[in-house]
This record gives sequence, structure tokens and C-alpha cells, in this order.
Amino acid sequence: MIDKILITTLAIVLLLGCENKSKQMETATANLYFNGHIITMDTEDPTYADVIVEQDGKIAFVGTLEEAEKQFSNLNKIDLNGKTLLPGFIDPHSHFGMVSNTMGQVDLNPEPVGTVENIDDILIKLKNYKEENNIPDGEWIYGWGYDDGELAEKRHPTKKDIDKVLPNNPVYLQHTSGHMGVANSLGLEELKVNSETKNPKGGNIDRFPNTQDPTGLVQETAMYPFVRLMLEKLASKQEEFFETTQEYYASNGITTAQDGMTDRNTIRFFQSQADEGKFKIDLISLAGYAELESNLKDTTLLFKTYKNGFKIQGTKLVADGSPQGKTAFFTKPFLTEVPGCNHDCRGLPSLTQETINTLFVMAYEKDNQLFIHCNGDATVDMIITAHENACKVLNQPLDKDRRTIIIHAQFSRPDQLETFKKYNMEPSFFTNHAYFWGDVHVENLGKERADFLSPMASSIKLGLKPTNHSDATVTPIDPIFTIWTAVNRVSRSGATIGEAEKVSPFHAIKAITANAAYEFFEEDIKGTLSTGKLADFVILDKNPLTVEAMEIKNIKIMETIKEGKSIFARENDNEIVNKN
Repeated sequence: MIDKILITTLAIVLLLGCENKSKQMETATANLYFNGHIITMDTEDPTYADVIVEQDGKIAFVGTLEEAEKQFSNLNKIDLNGKTLLPGFIDPHSHFGMVSNTMGQVDLNPEPVGTVENIDDILIKLKNYKEENNIPDGEWIYGWGYDDGELAEKRHPTKKDIDKVLPNNPVYLQHTSGHMGVANSLGLEELKVNSETKNPKGGNIDRFPNTQDPTGLVQETAMYPFVRLMLEKLASKQEEFFETTQEYYASNGITTAQDGMTDRNTIRFFQSQADEGKFKIDLISLAGYAELESNLKDTTLLFKTYKNGFKIQGTKLVADGSPQGKTAFFTKPFLTEVPGCNHDCRGLPSLTQETINTLFVMAYEKDNQLFIHCNGDATVDMIITAHENACKVLNQPLDKDRRTIIIHAQFSRPDQLETFKKYNMEPSFFTNHAYFWGDVHVENLGKERADFLSPMASSIKLGLKPTNHSDATVTPIDPIFTIWTAVNRVSRSGATIGEAEKVSPFHAIKAITANAAYEFFEEDIKGTLSTGKLADFVILDKNPLTVEAMEIKNIKIMETIKEGKSIFARENDNEIVNKN
């Protein structure tokens, strides 16, 4: 008798539960998007859905209008009016903190990002910045984005140039590559760089011909003290520019951003902003390798775990430099003159093989995901060697699902791509280089190497899941432009840089949605329009899969939606609304 009562009671509870759930589905408001191009990105070929339903910040339904109306009685219908809805863009690699810091610096970018054409333009901008901002003598002034290859003089500015307009302020100008910069005389003096200073390992202090007198140009590890001081100086402005930086990312359709190398203090700052509820988008941080050992021992640092929209995913290593700056490390030499080098100029690694080996062992032992900056093929060889060594030392499988990410991987050879596939490593490419520096790469490296820049098509054929990034501040945050460069691979001069490596618009989008989610172990919650995933959307005015290839870059972001909430909207062609 007791058993019968228990069974009856349980049946009633279950029945009531089902009724309550059914009533909740009927009464809870759900947003249904229809009458547009809804591209799900969850298949190997383009697939469209008639409608998509968002409820409580997640995707509740993807399918036909008829089926949606059967399941949901309380639908708020949103007419897309022919626009295109995609998963929110996931940033595979940029520098959120550096983007924020540029808001307190002088913009020295050439066209199409800025207006600088020659060294005189740089000097005028520096002088005007001091005057317009009432900066007193003795205070540091920073600039960013100059590109010696795009200056009329085809050279870096020197300390003598800068001293002409700012003799009483220490100055440091960051090169567009982020791998070198120029200081004036006071700047060099403050960092104790002079004719007696020796080049650090993995770096170069450029000198005037036939002397030991520094020109002001510091490359790779030689620039680290200048960048470290700059970050300290600008740290006080982090909070001031944080909101604006988020809005900038959101306005470009990005719902998950990355800070590509974050020191401990900035990690704490980001987490404090997250804990105060200030995040509109998700932010993924990569901790710096210099603090790897202490980071792995610190139980307060939660890797791979979101807390209020912020997480530390893994660790960033910098293994070489910049190809356009001629500091990337190659097996074959550059074809043009390299500053500070007279023979067999193949660039230079930033770390020794021994150091990289040690870092890999430390990370793999603790299952800490590694993201390694490397551009030249010689550096890729070093990374593969370090991977093999760590697996041997730790007795781990070579193909364990660690998702070690090779950031840029720009001049990886075909055999190296095959090794990535064999070892479960993934490349994050940088096809924007084809536009910004494709012509320079042909000159410096030759057409064969330049044409295999960021080989997305070859990687996809091998079954890899490549992503594609902006590396902002190196190039602007603009996922639409990134899609355009992957599809067209057109340089500034209009030349095609690697016809065979062009990809379809669908695969270019996949690199910043489904593949990007996979890069961060987030494929279960992001990257495709699939039931149960977060309702992170971007709405475009046109469909990238159907417009003429060269017109892709003109597509506009109309709205960005994070977990069902609109965080950016363009009301019309001229008016933009940033939403709280």
C-alpha cells in the first residue's frame, strides 16, 4: 500500500513538473528572428535556418517558423528584413589591453588606418600632441603604429629626428608590428641605453653607421624595458578607457575578445572589472610566459574557467619577431638589408631552444594550454621540437588534445602543417598581412615564400581548424576585413598574394566563429547557431556568402547581441548606438 502511495505521489509530482515546464515555455518571452539569412555555421557547408529563437540568453530553437510556433506560444518576433545573422564573432588573437592603451598615445599609422606619410608627419603629430594636451617637460610621450615600410623615406625615425621637436620629453614610438620601437635621446637615457650597452639575447639595439651610438631603434627583447615602462605609465588610465574599448570590440561584432599577453596586475584589473559587472562581452586572457611557474602555483588563478565573463585560458610565449620588421626567424635569409646584420640574416628567435623546452614541459605537466607567437619557419621547427621533447619527458602522447596554438604561423612550411595535424596543434593565421605587408614580403622574402603566407586553404585541406585574427593593435579590430583578406588576399598595390591559399567566405567566417570556439575549448557553448549554446549573435547588412568577393569589406555590422542582450546597434548608416 505504501509503495502504491509513493508511486502515485511521484507520478503527480512528475506530471506537475511537466505541466509547470510546459507553462513556463508558454509564458517565458522568447525572441524569434526571421526573414533573413540565418547561417548556422554548424556544418561543413553553408546551412541556413528559417528562424532562430533566443530565450534566457541561450539558443532555444533553430529551424522552421511552423515548428517554432508549435513549441513557443509567447514569441517576440524580430524581423531581420533580409539582413544576415551569424554567431557572434570570436576574436582568436588580439591585444585588448594594448588597444585600450593606444587611446592615450599619438596615432602614427599610415593609410588606410591613419594619415602619416613621412617622418615630418610623425614629428608634427608629436609636437601637436604635446601642445594640445599641455604635457609638461619631463613627462613621457608615447606613439604607436608607425610603419617604416610605408614612410616616404623607407626608414625608421631616429632619436635625432624626434629630438628636433621634443628635446625635453622622453619619447617612445611603437612600431606597427609591436616588435620594435624608437626612443629619443631622453628616452634612451632614462632606460640607460647608450653606446656601451650590449645587445640583449634575442634583441638588437640599432647603431649609427661606423659607431656604437644608438639610433633609438630597439628591436625584440631590447624593446621590453620600454614597453614595460609604458604599460606602467599608462596603467592609471586602464579604467578610463575600458568601457570605450569594449564598445569598440562590440561595434565590430565581437562577443568574445582576447588579450593576447597579460601581466599579473592587468589580470587582476580585468577580474575586478568583471566582478563589478562591467563586462558586456566575454574576455579571454593569455598569461605571460615570464610568470608561468608562479602562475601555475597560484591557486587564485583559475585557468580555463569563466568568472563573470573573464577567464585566463592559458599562457602566451613569444618565440620570434616580425616578418615585416625582419626579426622573424627563418631557415633561409631575407633578400634585403636587415638592420644590425651583415651576413646570413635570417632574423632571430626571442627564446633559446632550451628555454622553450623548459616552458613546454612546465605547461604540459599542468595541462596549461600554450599559445606561441611564431612567424618564421625556423621558429616553427623550434616549437615542434619543444613539443616532442615535452611529450617524451612527461611520457605523454604526441597527439593528446591540448590544442597548442601556433599564433600567426605565417610562414609555416607544408611539412609543418602536416605535423600540426599529426600532433593536434592548431594554427591561428593572420591573412591581414597579405593586404598590409604582402608587397613587402615579396620584396623581402621572395614570391614563393610570400605566396604561402598564412596558408589557410592548405590547412583546411589537411583537416586542421585554422583561425584568423587581427593581432590588434598591429592591424585594426575588424573581423569583416579579416574575412575579406582571407577570401581575396589582395595587397595594398592590388597584387594577389598566394592565389592557391584563398578560401571561401564560408571558411573565412568559420575561422572566427566555429574554429575560434574550438581554439578556446568553447565549442560546446559558442561558435555555431545550435540549440543550447549561448545566444551570441552578429547581424550584418549583407550576406558575405553571396556578395561579390571584393565587396565583402564594405559589409556593415548592424547589431551585436551577447547572450540575448543587444550591446551595439547601428540605427542607420550614420548613427551608432552603444547599449548598456
